[in-house]
Amino acid sequence: MASRDEIAGFCDELLGSAAIPDGLPNGLQVPGATEVTLLISGVTASLELFRRAAAEGAQMVLVHHGMFYGAPRGPIDAREKARLKALFDADMSLLAYHLPLDAHPELGNSALVAGLLGLTAVRPFQRFGVVGELEPPVAFDELLARVEREVRREPLVLRNGPDAVGRVAVITGSAAGELAAAADAGADVFLTGEPREPAAAESREAGIHFIAAGHHATEVFGVRALGDLLAERFGVEHRYVDIPNPI
Repeated sequence: MASRDEIAGFCDELLGSAAIPDGLPNGLQVPGATEVTLLISGVTASLELFRRAAAEGAQMVLVHHGMFYGAPRGPIDAREKARLKALFDADMSLLAYHLPLDAHPELGNSALVAGLLGLTAVRPFQRFGVVGELEPPVAFDELLARVEREVRREPLVLRNGPDAVGRVAVITGSAAGELAAAADAGADVFLTGEPREPAAAESREAGIHFIAAGHHATEVFGVRALGDLLAERFGVEHRYVDIPNPI
């Protein structure tokens, strides 16, 4: 058993959430039970996730995509009311970290994906991504096989780079607008979650491979790793619950 507020305070400090502007409040978004024995994590705050967490008897839900986006925001609508009711009825807390989790050099989604792909000399790229090396360079098809194995889905691929790739830029989620910056950084491959229409021309003109491996699929890693860390540090049980999402 661990204190709700100690868990939240540890995460706030670890992720430096107060210093990173975001479009939603990071940290303890909804207070529930003051003591936690079971922590459920998931990528996105949703009614289904909350109901499944309640059915498992959790006292806290940890997510990457939380609630209350937008500033200024309007009143709570019926859908938000249903989510909040699920939390209130089960006396569950909601803990959410969006950009602060993305930016973390060890627990961030981009950093974790880079490690899974075998990148070395990994360093920050833009605000929330990383760029790293493949030493020695590998065939692009080999890298693509690694991506498919780790994200467990077939990504959208624009093949416009070299046959052998040595430098890879990664920004998970929705960052297709950073493709040109990846090319300027000397990357042979840019990997993100979602595509956007200009990426086809940008990829061809820059001579860089573009991989859109899914917003959800590329962002399961950070929140799951943070949940595991909290379980180890505070002696609570942690279970990751995946709500399938093709986007």
